[in-house]
Amino acid sequence: MSHNHSHNHNSLSGKNLLLSIILNVVITLAQLVGGFISGSLALISDAVHNFSDVISLIISYTANLLSNKKKQTKQYTFGYKRAEIIAAFINAISLIVIAVFLGIEAIKRFSSIHEIHANLVIWLAILGIAVNGFSVLLLKKDANHNLNMKTAYLHLLTDMLTSVAVLIGGLLMKYYQIYWIDALLTLIISLYLIYMSWDILITSTKILMLFAPKHVNIDEVEQEVIKVKGIKNIHHVHIWQLNEYDCHIEAHIEFNKDIKLSEFDIICEKIEQLLLEKFQINHCNFQPEFKRDDLKELIKKD
Repeated sequence: MSHNHSHNHNSLSGKNLLLSIILNVVITLAQLVGGFISGSLALISDAVHNFSDVISLIISYTANLLSNKKKQTKQYTFGYKRAEIIAAFINAISLIVIAVFLGIEAIKRFSSIHEIHANLVIWLAILGIAVNGFSVLLLKKDANHNLNMKTAYLHLLTDMLTSVAVLIGGLLMKYYQIYWIDALLTLIISLYLIYMSWDILITSTKILMLFAPKHVNIDEVEQEVIKVKGIKNIHHVHIWQLNEYDCHIEAHIEFNKDIKLSEFDIICEKIEQLLLEKFQINHCNFQPEFKRDDLKELIKKD
């Protein structure tokens, strides 16, 4: 039942991403043409921003498709379970790069203010808000529990906020001739984008670097394991996340006496259940030892 639910969920996410890609291609072309006609650098910048997001959405969509390939092979023993983490990492970097670019362009605009045709800017900004707003609603639910979908969601949310800024700027330019407001709003959005992307970049980097997840304290894991009857110590521990959902541990376990393999299996089941309940570690690989002459360090230093 759980496998089927996951498959349907991923299929639905993929369809939502594909629809968002199509909608963003349309709005990118419309804003690019409108920017040249109206003479609005803001619209052209927003179009470039949208185009970069189309690329990011395509990356996310491809990663979503790959993540559905659950079948492992002899060559790809983990399958494509890390595809979405890689996509999240790439998207987070691209979001920060876009934010820096927008910030630089905003600063430049303060010194090169000129009159533009505000009506076209206003209508295309409204179109951008509508399209990106609909895309944001499509991905909002998935963004709560999937890092890849969260980066796609943030791309679209930023697009929508950028369009709001362009709309406000268009209205102020039309009715009050306040042309510098567009640069100010763009600068604010760029800072917000960096703030929202940084946590995703750090989280995805830690997973790719095989760092222990932040919810797992290795000292506490050691304390819990050695409470199990018959275990002398646990050492050479490695704990890492394969993706957002799978947490792995491998370790050497030394026993007080020379036990049978069947006894080791029973103890392993106890440890696996313990680690799953207390630390959400769902994949264990243990090497049994008895009076083995090796270093008993918790973390082996290579």
